[in-house]
Amino acid sequence: MAVEVVMPKLGMSMKEGTISVWNKKEGDMVAKGEAIVSIQSEKIETEIEAPADGTLLKVVVQEDQSVPPGTVIGYIGEPNEQLDQSKSLEKQQADSHAEKATEGAVFDVEKPSSKGATVSSSPVARKMALKAGINLENIVGTGPGGRITKADVEKAIAEQRVEPSEAKRSNSDVTEKGMQDGAKITPASAMRQVIATRMHGSLMQSAQLTMNMKADVTDLMALREEVNHTVQTRYGMKLTVTDFIARAVVLALQEHSNMNSAYIDEHIVTYEYVHLGMAVSLTQGLVVPVVQHAEALSVVELSKQIKSLSEQARTGKLQSDQLTGSTFTVTNLGVYGVDHFTPILNPPEAGILGVGAATDAPVFQGGDWQTRAMLPLSLTFDHRIVDGAPAAEFLQTIKQFLEKPTHLLL
Repeated sequence: MAVEVVMPKLGMSMKEGTISVWNKKEGDMVAKGEAIVSIQSEKIETEIEAPADGTLLKVVVQEDQSVPPGTVIGYIGEPNEQLDQSKSLEKQQADSHAEKATEGAVFDVEKPSSKGATVSSSPVARKMALKAGINLENIVGTGPGGRITKADVEKAIAEQRVEPSEAKRSNSDVTEKGMQDGAKITPASAMRQVIATRMHGSLMQSAQLTMNMKADVTDLMALREEVNHTVQTRYGMKLTVTDFIARAVVLALQEHSNMNSAYIDEHIVTYEYVHLGMAVSLTQGLVVPVVQHAEALSVVELSKQIKSLSEQARTGKLQSDQLTGSTFTVTNLGVYGVDHFTPILNPPEAGILGVGAATDAPVFQGGDWQTRAMLPLSLTFDHRIVDGAPAAEFLQTIKQFLEKPTHLLL
């Protein structure tokens, strides 16, 4: 009997998953545990393993299509086996009807069009369209059966500032010029589209300002070397400079709660806890896993969480719940030799700290010139929430913690 390949639920907040690429085609042999398809949800990309040995009999959901968790996306069975999809189809239809009934109680926006047809769309897509003032009837859905997905609405939001004729002409020009110049034209991946939409929205919907400062981390480097032998022996790991920076940020946020805030619906929301976002660069894009309740963690515990989340991000094992709810973000480009840069806010947060590469510099100290390790810090903040002086005080507090590193261990 054929085995179903099902769209998994990657966290409680997941509404839909998108098929990125099928690694196998219909008729191919597959082995249990073999990665046969890649999927995306929000900013997570992960691979689904074959649940059984056999042949990929049928691909139900094609690449770039989005479906809810629990949807059958393919079947594995014996070669030439006849599929009985009636039960699965009935179950999915029942789930769909139940979902629509529930959605109707919350979002009264899926109504018959003037032509008598019903606009089929996901809950997230309808909510986004309602907020953006976009008529769903004007969107062409790319989901199964023409269902409008979140990505469709995000695309419509991005294009609503451009006249349709201009957008069409622009796309045509890009393709034509690319063909003439021999350039490679590749459609943006689902993850890239999400990043593009959010980053553009961040700049358009907030008043961002960046200020720079340098912290003397010579003593911090020395302390790290001193304690890492003990940390390695006791915990089987080593502390990084990023771990100490994260700890300094958490302590500074507790002293400057205005930076641990968000601007939501013309209200300033100030959090009593610190959910720290730590940006991780992947080959397919950038993700920001979140350390929950970082204020309750020691520097060693914080380091463990950061390392665990980073590893899960790189191996595609993060769940969507681990990518939401951050109250402040840290992004480090020092490993690439970058000095100062301008990080973009992770909305609706009030601030994000960019960290550059520490470099040796001559500093006049104690009546003499000394070589000290100077760490560039770049703080981007939302001026709607925080003014320049309070933001500078927050950055100064981070600097003080980094220059008196023993306080980070307490």
